[in-house]
Amino acid sequence: MASAFDTTLSNLGISRYGANTAPTTTTKNNASMGQDDFLTLMTAQLRNQDPFEPMDNNQMVAQMAQFSSLSGITEMNATLSAIAQKLGGTTTSDLLSWVGSTVLVQGDTAFPRTDGTLGGTILLGDDASNVEVKISNADGTTLKTVSLGAQEAGTLDFEWDGSTDSGEAAGNGPFTIAVSAQNADGKSVSAQTLVWAPVQSVSFDSDGKPVLNLPGIGQTSPDDVVKVG
Repeated sequence: MASAFDTTLSNLGISRYGANTAPTTTTKNNASMGQDDFLTLMTAQLRNQDPFEPMDNNQMVAQMAQFSSLSGITEMNATLSAIAQKLGGTTTSDLLSWVGSTVLVQGDTAFPRTDGTLGGTILLGDDASNVEVKISNADGTTLKTVSLGAQEAGTLDFEWDGSTDSGEAAGNGPFTIAVSAQNADGKSVSAQTLVWAPVQSVSFDSDGKPVLNLPGIGQTSPDDVVKVG
């Protein structure tokens, strides 16, 4: 069976072997043509051309242009691949720089800022006529209910001043955040809570992948971080 290389030569009107003989060849697994294959093909074309009807100069220039384009595309693909890997991956040094910072991740356990206030984000799956945020202490006692009223679907930020319903300071936490949302028909609307958590340390799991250690939340993949504060 003719190889992809032989088929290409045949399409160009080149006889790689004699008229009636062809050696046994091994089939290569590569389905694409690289720079070396292109150069070999061009060399074979020159070697096997009819001396009485040499290759047209315009055809030669066109093939050289194709070779140059192939070379440039190959180099460009390699460069773009390297850039994509750099942009798409977070290095260990990047993660270590997060230690001591706060990150926004999915969760319901939150710690207040140094001034006692607390902020978070809600992802609403649909428009809601009423959204409420309940903040509880470690014992499950509701400390504060923050009413956000009617909100549109999407991302919604909320803030809490750190005081209870009775006006007292709530303390250092940790606090549990619970969100409830209903539409105009009184049906529940899906609501996902994102909280800010400090990065205590960075470690590696059994597969060697880095994880962030967040108090109250546990180990979290860097891919799950929405924002770094």
